[in-house]
Amino acid sequence: MSDCIELRGLRVMARCGALPEEQVRPQPFLLDVDIHADLVTPGASDQLADTIDYGTVTTAIVAAVESEQYTLLERMAERVAEIVLGDPRVREVMVRAHKLRPPVAHHLDRSGVRIRRVQTGS
Repeated sequence: MSDCIELRGLRVMARCGALPEEQVRPQPFLLDVDIHADLVTPGASDQLADTIDYGTVTTAIVAAVESEQYTLLERMAERVAEIVLGDPRVREVMVRAHKLRPPVAHHLDRSGVRIRRVQTGS
């Protein structure tokens, strides 16, 4: 499927990391999400009800990521994928999660993971 809703640069504050201070103090993360779905109907109808409302999706992602705690960035990305795949119209999702302040002794702009998940049972 080549149709895709692209969400870029969603900034969230979350508790994610293996270090003790990362478990108690929220830090900034940047999320990019590609939502693959059939966009033919909304392209023709021009009706919000026919598409995946990215306002609703981003609100759900922010609520989950900011209220939950993760040790690994991989788990945070997986959680975002679970939320997006909760809509049966979504066929596939690609999530990129970036830690903007990685706790390393070197100059590292960001660290991140990218995962791709496909809807099961479709």
